Amino acid sequence: MIDIAKKFFNYRSYTPIPFLLLMFVFQKANVQSMIAGFLIALCGELIRFWGVSWAGSETRTTGGVGGTFLIVSGPFAYTRNPLYVGNILLYTGFGIMSFALFPYLQIAALIFFFIQYYYIVKEEESFLIKKFGEDFESYLKNVPRFFPRFTAYKIDNAEQPEFNLQAGLRSEKRSLQAFVIVTIILIVLMVIV
Repeated sequence: MIDIAKKFFNYRSYTPIPFLLLMFVFQKANVQSMIAGFLIALCGELIRFWGVSWAGSETRTTGGVGGTFLIVSGPFAYTRNPLYVGNILLYTGFGIMSFALFPYLQIAALIFFFIQYYYIVKEEESFLIKKFGEDFESYLKNVPRFFPRFTAYKIDNAEQPEFNLQAGLRSEKRSLQAFVIVTIILIVLMVIV
């Protein structure tokens, strides 16, 4: 794994923190920004939840890129990286909710996360092509990296994990907690400032 991809991968859970701190310090939230941002963030969280209900806890690894299955079910049938798409929507929604340094902080965050995910995804794709060969090459050609396709992609006879709502809830517990905490902090800041 190239050094920058490894660092981005290992610290991907922590890279939003500086943006969140800036967002809290410079927040100018209002009712409209809270509603619009909340709806975007909620869409991101729902996409993440749908994805982890298919992929399970393998999405929480920090030791290195890996995977048991080439998952092409659920949101993975529309975009190769639904969890990262969900993250970007989640972070964008939080930025809009806060209305902090709008739109500069949101644009800077989008650029940063696209760069971060570009490096992470390239490394993940290198692993997947070695492990799954032609199936992944076909998937790579037919399913966009970030922007979803309109119809579900299918690979016949590709072994898939079962959709598991409970595993999704367990895996997504920290993200759901963060979603609630950030929303509450922004509501409190909006009311008291």
